[in-house]
Amino acid sequence: MDTSFSTLIRVASHEQHTEAETSTFMSDLLGGRLGVAAYARYTEQLWFVYRALEEAAGSLKDDPVAGPFIRPELMRTAELERDLAHLRGADWREGLAPLPATAAYAARIAECARSWPAGYVAHHYTRYLGDLSGGQIIRDKAERTWGFARNGDGVRFYVFEQIPNPAAFKRGYRELLDAVNADDLEKKRIVDECKRAFEYNGAVFRELGAEFRLSA
Repeated sequence: MDTSFSTLIRVASHEQHTEAETSTFMSDLLGGRLGVAAYARYTEQLWFVYRALEEAAGSLKDDPVAGPFIRPELMRTAELERDLAHLRGADWREGLAPLPATAAYAARIAECARSWPAGYVAHHYTRYLGDLSGGQIIRDKAERTWGFARNGDGVRFYVFEQIPNPAAFKRGYRELLDAVNADDLEKKRIVDECKRAFEYNGAVFRELGAEFRLSA
């Protein structure tokens, strides 16, 4: 392939990525038009997604395709739980349930982890590289809007303490994508799954938007 796989996957999923980023819910959240309750609800949904990603990590660490991407410095579940304890209190798990779109998203990640490690890589890429990039915009907005301490409780999900140089880490991650153990047909399937991952994200945002719809 003349174009590197990391470039191909980024370009091919650009439309779906943009749609998810510019959803009404995310636009309202980043625009300061929603309260901290909406931010907390979004954080809850992230917990279900990352639990699915990270519960599968141990079984995939030796897989020839997914294994190189399993990096302990990326793991987010513990940080999400600290944030939720700050946002919701010590009993934050009580009554916690995923939105239908979140449940479908987490189920798809678990399915890929069980039966198609290359598909798991697509979900891994869309989530973690997004956290290291656009996720920092959300962290900054949350700190400014709701007064969280810089890089402290409430925004720890977005703080990668074990990655001192995110730009270098992302370059290394893209090199892993370029070297992924897959033929061209499998790479096309990974790209398609990446698009699907962004569609799952978009569905979660739509359901959050319906829950936190602003009055006209």
